[in-house]
Amino acid sequence: MTNNDFTTEGKINQITASTQSWWGRFLMGLNEFYHAPYRQTMARAAKDEEDFFMLLLFSESLGIANPAVFYAMELQPLFLENFHEWHQRMGMEKCPFNHMGCC
Repeated sequence: MTNNDFTTEGKINQITASTQSWWGRFLMGLNEFYHAPYRQTMARAAKDEEDFFMLLLFSESLGIANPAVFYAMELQPLFLENFHEWHQRMGMEKCPFNHMGCC
C-alpha cells in the first residue's frame, strides 16, 4: 500500500472512482433500457432507407428515369457488391441487367 491509500485524499479518490464506475454502469443500463425496444424498428428503417437508395442508384440501369444519373453513376461501382443481395431481396430472382451477370 502506498502512503496515498491512508490519507483522506486517497479514500476520496477511491470513493470517486467507485461512484463513477457505478454511475457509468447505471447510465449504460438506462441507455440499454431506453434503446432496446426500438432497436429492431431502427434496423428495419435503416434497411428500408438502404433499399430506397439502391433503387435510386441503379434506377437508370433498370429503365427508370433518374435526374441525378451523373452522380449515381459515380457511386455504382462502390455499391455493386451489394447489388446481388439487394435484387434478390426485392424479388428479382435473376439479375435484371443484360450486360452484367451477378447470378
